[in-house]
Amino acid sequence: MIRLLFLWLALVTLALPAGAITVGAAQPDNYLPLLQNKRVAAVVNQTSQTSDAHLVDFLLNQNINVIKVMAPEHGFRGQQAAGETVIDNMDTKTGLPVVSLYGKNKKPSPDMLSDVDILLFDIQDVGARFYTYISTLHYVMEAAAEHGVEVLVLDRPNPNGAFIDGPVRQPGFASFVGMDPLPLLHGMTVAELARMIKGERWINAAEALTLHTVPVADYTRTMPVRLPIAPSPNLPNPAAIRLYPSLCLFEATSVSVGRGTEYPFQLIGHDKIRLGDLTITPQSRPAAPSPKLEGAQLMARDLRRSTLAGFDISLLISTYQQFTEAGETFFTHPDFFDKLAGTDALRKAIVAGQSAQQIEQQWKADLDAFKQRRAAYLLYPE
Repeated sequence: MIRLLFLWLALVTLALPAGAITVGAAQPDNYLPLLQNKRVAAVVNQTSQTSDAHLVDFLLNQNINVIKVMAPEHGFRGQQAAGETVIDNMDTKTGLPVVSLYGKNKKPSPDMLSDVDILLFDIQDVGARFYTYISTLHYVMEAAAEHGVEVLVLDRPNPNGAFIDGPVRQPGFASFVGMDPLPLLHGMTVAELARMIKGERWINAAEALTLHTVPVADYTRTMPVRLPIAPSPNLPNPAAIRLYPSLCLFEATSVSVGRGTEYPFQLIGHDKIRLGDLTITPQSRPAAPSPKLEGAQLMARDLRRSTLAGFDISLLISTYQQFTEAGETFFTHPDFFDKLAGTDALRKAIVAGQSAQQIEQQWKADLDAFKQRRAAYLLYPE
């Protein structure tokens, strides 16, 4: 019954616009006083919008002393492809220096913070542990704590907020696609995560950090949410955002998830194994340079109207079985798969032929413990 309820919520999300909520950035009375007479570094991207302007433009118009932008994966304007290095540059519209947090430095350095009083974080997340914006949040908070800089998080809704599922990241599997011991789907917003990162002392000098948060007004985590701006180039629509938690693990296999096509994270395809009736050919494009199986004709399964939602491992299991029966390699990058999963237990269980129910039982106790730990940091009713 609970799974059916979550599925209904996910499907309704595709049809309904966002409810009457007000994101943190659209509540200036609650944060402008915190920024007055301070040197501000903005950790933002293309999703950092108020009601009618980019947050950085709004702050400058309010005479807030924004001295630099710090850009996460995909860059300040969201134009870089997944995994593509973001370089330091100058924003042509505002004249502000843009400092990369997705290149040689993923954590702000002492030099980056030497002239900063407060770091403002406002980026739309999608609720999956391996989506790297929350890893950037972790490093921003840690650097701020170590150097006496305040942090302000302007919150936004979680479009997968109805789900808490998947393996909890285990010791030994920490990486930039899994910094903290979170489930694959954590069911929290970035402000709630910030509170938990500090409260659970997952960063150095956590007790020294001054953390401010501005919650989303009139929001509940199971509320249907349709994001007005794509959070990254390969999550262009609600279907991709819904399917992303279940399909991202395929990135470490020989299967294409549609990068380089019109339907990224909305299909699975292969040139030798028939996974569906859709025929499609990945081609290099700005959002996906040199995609997997580029130029090959894929036999793909179109998932846009599927009932797949939350973290559903049945597709992984059935696809692995197809490859095994055909004598084809499925786990082409097992170490990366384990980093995405946050454990090697999932991959080993799939190889061992365990059912979805058996595998899901493995992380039930960890999920129950996580739900209890996170309760103190929640800002919204269920």
